[in-house]
Amino acid sequence: MNVAAKLRYSRISPQKMRLMADAIRGKSIDEAVKILIFSPQKSSGILKKLLDSAVANAENNLGADIDELRVVSIEVNEAPRFKRFRARAKGRGERRIKRNSHITIRVGDEK
Repeated sequence: MNVAAKLRYSRISPQKMRLMADAIRGKSIDEAVKILIFSPQKSSGILKKLLDSAVANAENNLGADIDELRVVSIEVNEAPRFKRFRARAKGRGERRIKRNSHITIRVGDEK
């Protein structure tokens, strides 16, 4: 049994999000939540909310036992980027690229 939760167009770069995703991949739900709570990164708060959503989906939709759930997989993909310009000297402009992420978390039982 696998249950997924998705977050699209998250306003954080995929590179920063993958650092926290690698830390909790394959862990039990309790262990993953502890790691996310005590991490100071912005990505840990986003992943914690998404993990809570996936656990709630598994519990409410399929009646899964929370104690047996694990983080089966996490995918962090690049979303469309925001392109912005910043004023520079002599009337020029500099392009700024603001990266976004699509995140998918799958939780399942140990079987």
